[in-house]
Amino acid sequence: MARIIAFVDGFNMYHALQGNTTDSRPGKYRKYKWLDYVALARCFVGGQDSLEKVYLFTALATWDQEKAARHVQYLRVLRRRGVEVVMGRFKRRTRHCTKCGRVYRTFEEKLTDVNIAIYLFRGALRDEYDKALLISDDTDALPAIRAIHELFPDKAVGLVLPIERKSEDLKQECDFYMHMKEQHLAEAQLPDEVEDGPGGVAKRPPTWT
Repeated sequence: MARIIAFVDGFNMYHALQGNTTDSRPGKYRKYKWLDYVALARCFVGGQDSLEKVYLFTALATWDQEKAARHVQYLRVLRRRGVEVVMGRFKRRTRHCTKCGRVYRTFEEKLTDVNIAIYLFRGALRDEYDKALLISDDTDALPAIRAIHELFPDKAVGLVLPIERKSEDLKQECDFYMHMKEQHLAEAQLPDEVEDGPGGVAKRPPTWT
């Protein structure tokens, strides 16, 4: 029996669900954002293995109070389900449009890649897992995966590619990989109403249906 820890790149998953426009139904996966990440990770754990922990790496969009409030409530729900949330942050950046030359400001998520690398390495160093399960298609994780293989050859790093995402580089570097399907998302949904502290109830946001 192998001990497994799942490492979820929260915004990588968010963009996979929010931004799909590959067919005539743009955003068809948005309805699955009310995810139980423990249940989702278990979809990719074999019957002889044990899911020890799920880490979710994310950050708050603090410039949008309504969105941030929804996110805070959602993270509370996930913590009650046993997810360990690791927070990054957003940094304001100035960018130039290559087409029109216009200067605009946007926000860029920071620390997630570093946090994932640190937690992967720390878990291997402390012998907390036999297999790491990375849920992401961000190739910024490649140096961390290579370091685990070099320094901890007895540890395996597996990959779960978010819905309709591809990364040949990650697939080649990892010990095994799986593709997320819509069925996995459907099976891992939280109830529409869940407990949110003493006497409190958290509801699936209307925009997440």
